[in-house]
Amino acid sequence: MARKLSTLVVFGAILFALLQHVSMAQQTHVVGDTLAWTVPNGGAASYSTWAAGKSFAVGDILVFNFRTGSHSVAEVSKGAFDSCNTSSPISISTNGPTNITLTSVGSHYYLCTFPSHCTLGQKLAINVSGSTSPAPQPSPTTPPTTTPVRAPAPSVSIAPATAPAPASVAQTYIVGDNLGWSVPTSGPNAYQRWANGKSFKVGDTLVFNFVNGTHNVAMVSKASFDSCNTTSPINTISNGPARIRLTNSGEHYYMCTFPRHCSLGQKLAINVTGTDVTAPTPSTASTPSSPTVPSSDSPVNSPPAPSASAPSLVLAALPLTFLSFALVRLLN
Repeated sequence: MARKLSTLVVFGAILFALLQHVSMAQQTHVVGDTLAWTVPNGGAASYSTWAAGKSFAVGDILVFNFRTGSHSVAEVSKGAFDSCNTSSPISISTNGPTNITLTSVGSHYYLCTFPSHCTLGQKLAINVSGSTSPAPQPSPTTPPTTTPVRAPAPSVSIAPATAPAPASVAQTYIVGDNLGWSVPTSGPNAYQRWANGKSFKVGDTLVFNFVNGTHNVAMVSKASFDSCNTTSPINTISNGPARIRLTNSGEHYYMCTFPRHCSLGQKLAINVTGTDVTAPTPSTASTPSSPTVPSSDSPVNSPPAPSASAPSLVLAALPLTFLSFALVRLLN
């Protein structure tokens, strides 16, 4: 009986250490989940809402899903985060998807350094708690003199964890980039030069940044575009920033209907490729004058967030199974 009790103490200590390992396993967080890392419809609140219900710890991994060339992810100071200052990041990655391992406790701040993306809400602040390293294994005060039980060692092949890659992700274009949507000072072809080299497709979003009351954005026919005729627009959005989701392939024409703005160069023509969308979603960031305006971002088809610590749980579960089997054999 004494021998069995000593063996029970040993197995209890090992089981306790393994359970500690499972409870403190590493977490992988896909930033924004299906939203991914992009300019959000809901502004900065989108990412703060996502982070609010999560616990971040040292050793956890953040996965920023974005298409290379469309966004970046930079870690910055609190001051730079609050003011969207992209000039002096602590670190920056321009290749998506980006994996960042949290190595220190405290507040961490991330933003996209592309023009206007941070001010439109592409920023994330999180608080990181202490280390997830497992506690040291306790040992019994008196080593047992029992004959050790040899459990067969299983041969297990565990594939390494890989970051989920985003599916085909829709693009968000800030029209004119730093120029915004205004009367260009660089001539009437400023917006066509901006559009050159870009590939617009169905599902992408155009963001027209302007101050209410100074500009608007109207979708017009080719004839109206060429002649700067503002009398019969297809639709007009007067509240900035205006977000227009591209739901149809073909040529699209936009201009400002304020007097002389179009003739001075505030006009944009683009060609859209892809399959037409039959049911556009209404905008949440602007108020179109017609309910038929497709002006919201399309959801990003990113993969679901991976189960937290799947490899660690598998590794811990196997020894628990064999230890339980051996303990039953001893006590019988």
